[in-house]
Amino acid sequence: MARKLVLKLHQSIDGYICTPQGDVSWIFADFDDEIARWEVDHLWQAGLHIMGRGVYEEMAEYWPTSTEPYAPPMNEIPKLIFSGSVKSSDWQGTTITSEDLAAKVEELKQEDGKDILAHGGVRFANSLSRLGLVDEYLLFVHPQALGEGLPCFSDPASLTLVDVNRFKTGVLVLTYAKK
Repeated sequence: MARKLVLKLHQSIDGYICTPQGDVSWIFADFDDEIARWEVDHLWQAGLHIMGRGVYEEMAEYWPTSTEPYAPPMNEIPKLIFSGSVKSSDWQGTTITSEDLAAKVEELKQEDGKDILAHGGVRFANSLSRLGLVDEYLLFVHPQALGEGLPCFSDPASLTLVDVNRFKTGVLVLTYAKK
């Protein structure tokens, strides 16, 4: 049975993933134990984590030594990094590829197993979307407006809302499927 590619993104209420300078620290103002439990549960549902170089470099510095609840699924579930410049990794369970993104993702989607969870930085997320590779979007919408920044979407997308989760802090997790 083929598996889905799920793109997980945190965004401001006005649709930005980060500030123009790339800052995402504003996300953490709305986190609490309820959101952490929910997100960790969803991380465990993935059979493979994929990401581009930028997000990989940030995560590889942090998760291998972290004691946060997110660390076990981030460290134990296999990871595939799409990069032409990263050649090796010390992060357990990490493979690096410079293969064509579309061809490799389509190949991975045909394999049996749990879904593929893509961790988006702006460029990687927009590449996956533009190429039509995303089957489901898991959007954490935070009750903060940035006013400017790098957008969640850079191309038109027609989606169907399939699930809504609302948290006490005002964060909504909206799950959309590709039409």
